[in-house]
Order: sequence, then structure tokens, then C-alpha cells
Amino acid sequence: MTNRADADQPKYWVKSVGRAAEILEALASPPPGDGLSVTEIAQRCGVSKSTAFGTLQTLRAFGLVSDDGEGMSRRYRLGMGLARLGDRARSQVSLRRLAYPVLRDLSTRTGMASRVAVPEGGLAVVVDQVEVDHRVRLDLRMGERELPHCTGLGKALLSAMPEAEAAAVIERHGLPRRTGRTITDPDTFLAHLRDIARVGYALDDEEDAEGIICIGAPVRDDRGACAGAVSITGLKLGLPAWRYQELGGEVRDAAHRISRELGWPGEGADASGAPDGAAPRPAVR
Repeated sequence: MTNRADADQPKYWVKSVGRAAEILEALASPPPGDGLSVTEIAQRCGVSKSTAFGTLQTLRAFGLVSDDGEGMSRRYRLGMGLARLGDRARSQVSLRRLAYPVLRDLSTRTGMASRVAVPEGGLAVVVDQVEVDHRVRLDLRMGERELPHCTGLGKALLSAMPEAEAAAVIERHGLPRRTGRTITDPDTFLAHLRDIARVGYALDDEEDAEGIICIGAPVRDDRGACAGAVSITGLKLGLPAWRYQELGGEVRDAAHRISRELGWPGEGADASGAPDGAAPRPAVR
């Protein structure tokens, strides 16, 4: 682990606090159930054993570190006080507030209206939006629940669920036909969700309303769970097919930006592990 005391630092860097943060990061690295000795912690953080020990005892007094064993066999682990602070931090985070500047940038980059939604009973509920062209008014359904199977937001949320859970949502809400392009076969739709999970974004290609496309991607929290979804919506008229892939990448990247603000550490190229540039196979309806 790099000692931040020797790296570029903010103007008001407090060395002892930085050291404590590095030690907590070191303690987060062992597998569940394992711990680290003072010697191991000192080596990983590039500090002396006495410095590591003093910092550990201070963190232990606040419940941020726990230990067991005696003497040379003593091992240190993260304390449950961190879980309490994590819960408090999570409760103080507003997805809507974090998402808005990302939505604004997404709309600027794509020229399309953008939205953020949260899951509720398997449906997507829009909680904020950014519009771009007031000459063309789209029904963005602010505050309304969207069908999960034919919208970019809904499909993005479903793709982030375990398949059994997504199947239960489909069974509960059905797959009503909205246009001639709506997927209405359960097996076909579940295969479509697997493609979405693979590439990290969902495409509604005139499946909810004729002439309208919507591309959505899931947002994840610090535990990797789906906290919501973001999307862009616009007119299909004149939009070349190759542009869908570019727009999908923009939406996926925006979702990842918000996810990182929520504490999600990320996984390789994207949440699904798919390489950038891969596009979902068109579903057979």
C-alpha cells in the first residue's frame, strides 16, 4: 500500500488521520474471518510497528477496529463501529442529488432528455429529470411507475436482479403489449435481460411508444445492490443504428459515475463484466 504521506496531498492534509485511513484500508483487504498482525499492518502501510500499534489502539477505542488473541498471535480486524457509520452515511446520501449533475452532463453530451429512477415493487419510479429541447415535449412520467419490460429504466432495473426475482416481477406484472415491438414472451424476455446484464445497458427501441427510444443502465450502491437506474429518452427519427451503441456506452458510464459516488468499487469494464463496445443482441419477438 502506498503511504499517502509521501504522495500528492491536499493542502490541509493531517498525517495521523491519513495514516489511520490507510490502516483501515489495509484491514479491509483480508478474506472474511482473517485478520492482520501489527507487523503485517506496519509493512503494508509503510510505518513503524510502534506507530501502527498506537493508531490501532486509538481506532479500537472508537470501535473502528477490533482484535483477538494475545501477544504475537493477536490479529486486528475492522470494528463494527464502521458498520454503524456506514449505515448513517448511506441514510444521508440522496440519489437524486448525486444524479442531477450527471444527468445534466448526460443530456448535454447526448442531446436527449435524461432521467433517474428508483425501484419500487419491481417498477421504476422516476424521481428527477433533465429536459433539453422544449420544442419537442416528451412524456417523461415524473413520479409515475413505469412498466418493467418495455422501458429502458425498467429493463435496466430488472437486469440487475437475480433471474428468479426478475421472473417473479414479470409474472406479477405480466408483459402487456404496448407497441408492435414489445417483447411479450417470458422466455425471450429473460434471455433479453441476460444480454442487458452482459453489456450493462438496456435499449427500449419503440417498445413502449412508437417513434421513441430510451436507453437505461442500473446504478449500484456500496454493496453492489441496484439502487436505481438512469436513462436517456429521445426521438428515433433519423437516428442511425450504430449510434445506439455509442449512446448505450454514455448511459452506462453515467450510471457508473453515480455508482462510484454511492461507494460502488466497480468491476472491470462494467457492472456485468462485459468488454466496452459490446452490444446486446436484438431480441426475437
